[in-house]
Amino acid sequence: MPTTVHEFAWPDRVVIGTVGVPGQRTFYLQVRAGKQLVSIALEKQQSAQLAEKIDEILDQLITIEGNPFSVPTGTPIELVDNDQLETVEEQFRTGVMSLGWDPTTAQIVIEAYPLADVDAEDEAVLDEDADASEVLRVSMPVGTARAFAKRTREIVGAGRPICVLCGQPIDADGHTCTIPEA
Repeated sequence: MPTTVHEFAWPDRVVIGTVGVPGQRTFYLQVRAGKQLVSIALEKQQSAQLAEKIDEILDQLITIEGNPFSVPTGTPIELVDNDQLETVEEQFRTGVMSLGWDPTTAQIVIEAYPLADVDAEDEAVLDEDADASEVLRVSMPVGTARAFAKRTREIVGAGRPICVLCGQPIDADGHTCTIPEA
């Protein structure tokens, strides 16, 4: 079966957003170029890790003498996208992701592959031997990548507040604190 590649070389929009209320949110990576729109589901931790690693790559690129790729140290305000997600039709749930740098286009490259299967206990299983049926490949310029990472950190941080005593999320309907024994 051939792999379907959803490729966005210079997207008009690339954002992380959520659907649902804190504690029950589903995270999506949504990309649009013209009329082509793809939304893939991912975990909160995947979203946070993606933002962190993008910033790490960009921060390393700044240290190259002369900053030849014009990597911004901060987020270009004109690239900040705080709009809601567009209509969400989930393409797939993300399993493995890769992140890279393309020096020929001076772009961050994200690749996302779907979860391969679900086992009897409804836990996601990755089948490393199976060919991926789909892949999302997104390339974004350095300024867009900074703005993407900033928004993603804000979206991840907008969840349920954390209890200062036990470190667990506080639900909207209350919280029973269980302080771990020392």
